[in-house]
Amino acid sequence: MSVWNAAWRERALPELAAREWDLIIIGGGISGAGILREAARRGWKCLLLEQRDFAWGTSSRSSKMVHGGLRYIAKGQFGLTRDSVRERQRLLAEAPGLVDPLSFIMAHYRATFPGPKVFGGVLSLYDALAGKRNHLFHSLQQLRYLAPGLKEDGLLGGTRFFDAVTDDARLVMRVLGEARGDGGEALNGIEVVELLREEGRVVGLLGEDRESGQRLRFRARAVAQATGAWAGRFRQDDDVRIRPLRGSHLLLPAWRLPVAHAFSFLHEQDRRPVFVFPWEGATVVGTTDLDHAESLDREARISVDEADYLLAACAQQFPGARIAAADVLSTWAGVRPVVCAAGSTLKPSDEKREHLLWVEPGCVTLAGGKLTTFRLLALEVLRACTGFVGRELDDRGAAVFRQQPAQPMPSLSPARQRRLAGRHGRELQGVLALLDEVGPERVGATDTLWAELAWAAQNELVLHLDDLLLRRTRLGLLLANGAEAELPRIRSLCQARLGWSDERWLREVRDYLQLWQSCYRLPRE
Repeated sequence: MSVWNAAWRERALPELAAREWDLIIIGGGISGAGILREAARRGWKCLLLEQRDFAWGTSSRSSKMVHGGLRYIAKGQFGLTRDSVRERQRLLAEAPGLVDPLSFIMAHYRATFPGPKVFGGVLSLYDALAGKRNHLFHSLQQLRYLAPGLKEDGLLGGTRFFDAVTDDARLVMRVLGEARGDGGEALNGIEVVELLREEGRVVGLLGEDRESGQRLRFRARAVAQATGAWAGRFRQDDDVRIRPLRGSHLLLPAWRLPVAHAFSFLHEQDRRPVFVFPWEGATVVGTTDLDHAESLDREARISVDEADYLLAACAQQFPGARIAAADVLSTWAGVRPVVCAAGSTLKPSDEKREHLLWVEPGCVTLAGGKLTTFRLLALEVLRACTGFVGRELDDRGAAVFRQQPAQPMPSLSPARQRRLAGRHGRELQGVLALLDEVGPERVGATDTLWAELAWAAQNELVLHLDDLLLRRTRLGLLLANGAEAELPRIRSLCQARLGWSDERWLREVRDYLQLWQSCYRLPRE
């Protein structure tokens, strides 16, 4: 694949705008990346445009879980659950090191719902949809060994089952890498101003380069909108609307709340499911679920009430840990694009997580959807586009991620080799070349290698410092104060690779730290 950085972007932009495309995808989250990947593998001339950065919206701010949606069984969404568990198993098989198994424990308390029998029955159906038994009940004595520090008042035992966990932003980058390897193109920093129509049909779009202010026209046989919570921006429907729901999370140092499993429990305040789980060497507490009333063009941020709610969840389930606001390493908030009926009065958590396609001549809009089922959603969108593009769509169930030959990595443990291969796929050879140059050292206490940071800076289309520290890597979440203490070394390693002047670097640091303080730290009263 060709080099993929800001210098390439500047050179390529006019030429890409001049091409005639089969399909242009708007939106660089997991849904858009999935559509690009499935179109590119079939030889479609396809381009993805993202207004901010890849995975900038919901796809870098999710709960990081690749799961079958156990809660959807209770809502009667059996088809969604079946599809999700099967796609979960595909991703576990295709992308080890990026999508990994995670054990969950639901603790059962006297006179509270759900009890072991009811929950076990639901899990039996869940397992049947997945095609394998995946759960086991543990007695109180066994649970004390598995989950030290868990609240014991009235505790009967716990049920253990398995789902999966990922780094959602890296999942997007890996899918984009597969698409680019098959001929697809992707650009960030291109905001769609309007759809272009001729004789009642969408024939392309007018985009604005947010870096230069230049406006360009892109023409295509079909346009697919996969913009998440922004899905209604160029489309209005009197009967259906997108209800933006915010989910916020706390990230704690692992030593303050060490957990080896994900713990699922109902919050005492509203009986909503809440999770505490290990992720990237830290501990996540989440999530909330409430209407998001702020502008979608501003970065979502946790509120004081949400932070208090999640801290209360820690106190409820792990009272001995005495987690306080001072323990919080960072926060993040994402906006879920939930499709609902116009005028819906349901509580946010009661809305179904279904998706919807709107089709008009030359344009297909995807609204809603789930991280786990991105491949199925992509195929559904492409089927709706075939008539506009003039191509047939065959689906033989080919893997999303092409298997790569094993690469020798003698300086790394087997676990780190697996992680590196899972996160970089086709680009692994390039990362290993930088590993020889930079060395195998990790950044602080994280699992991220300095070589990965260098690779991202010169090969993963980083336009701004927050792209590098919040999405290409997660250092801004995992290190204190957004990795501020590491910025001098990051500068020495990455500034030249990014092609930034001293003035540009200082400006990027200022903007990044302001953003982190505003949107990724615990809010103050």
